Parts: sequence; C-alpha cells; structure tokens
Amino acid sequence: MENYLDHINEIPEKTKNLFKNIKLVAFDFDGVFTDNYVYSNDKGEEMVKSSKLDGFGLSKLDSLGIKKVILSTETNESVKKRAEKLNIDCKYGLVHKEEKLKEISKNQKIDLKNIAFVGNDINDIGSLKICGLPIVVRDSHPEIINFAKYVTVLKGGNGAVREVCDIIERLNQ
Repeated sequence: MENYLDHINEIPEKTKNLFKNIKLVAFDFDGVFTDNYVYSNDKGEEMVKSSKLDGFGLSKLDSLGIKKVILSTETNESVKKRAEKLNIDCKYGLVHKEEKLKEISKNQKIDLKNIAFVGNDINDIGSLKICGLPIVVRDSHPEIINFAKYVTVLKGGNGAVREVCDIIERLNQ
C-alpha cells in the first residue's frame, strides 16, 4: 500500500486549509467504502468488500469532534449493516444526495463550506459541487475527477476512507 501521508506536503496550501476547516465528512458508500464490485449468489443475495482500515480512521474523526455520514442511492441492507458496525449515520435510498446534504447542513448548523464530500461516480457531482471540500477516490469515474479538490492516493474499498480521515487528523494537529 502506498504511503499517502508522504503526499501531504504536495497538497496545495489552499486545499490544506479546506481540510483544516472540516466539521462534517459525507461519504458515498459504493465505490468509496467498497471496491465498487458486488458479489451475488444464486439466491440474489449481494455482498460487498470493504477495508477494515476505514473503521479506525472514522474513530479519528470522532476524537476530533468531526461529524460523519454516509449518503447512498443504494437500498441494499449491507450498506445499513456496515454503517451500523462503523457507528456512522447512514441515509440510503437517496435520489439526490445533494438535497440531503443541504438538509444535513441546515439541521446541523454546519456551513456547506465546512463539509467534505467523498464520492466516486457521476451521481455524486451535485454533492461535490456544493460542498467546501470535494474529494474523489483514485478509481473514480473519469467525468468527476475535475470536480475534486483532492483525489485520494488509494482506491475505493482499499483504504481511501482511512486516507481522508488520516489527512484530516494530520492537518488538524
């Protein structure tokens, strides 16, 4: 695994400042917490793969007082179960994630400029456009890369969530 912490010095100062002012991180699930693959059996049951590294990273956000939420279009039970295990609020079955992000911003009294959104596909563009720190994982759909102020070194489902959490922690020390 590439040491993404070695790349912190390469992050532009303006982007580092965005990381320092984050009060909430919103994550897509599929392709961010997972490797964007789905495994299905002959009963139609689905399973996904996610990284154990991410859980400890999310606890770092807790220790910094940074809120976290998963925003997903999926209605798959595995999203809900993984979110419960990671102790992260999860809003799933969403058609327009950006509308839910605005609602969360208003209800939590957190300005959108103090929210990071981590996505990987074209249905994340709306959220990437309205948040203060748009982040995409390394293996995102090519059409969304230009919306990001930070692209992870690691791929979705392979520690990208942990990378984001570690960078936030490192820049807030």
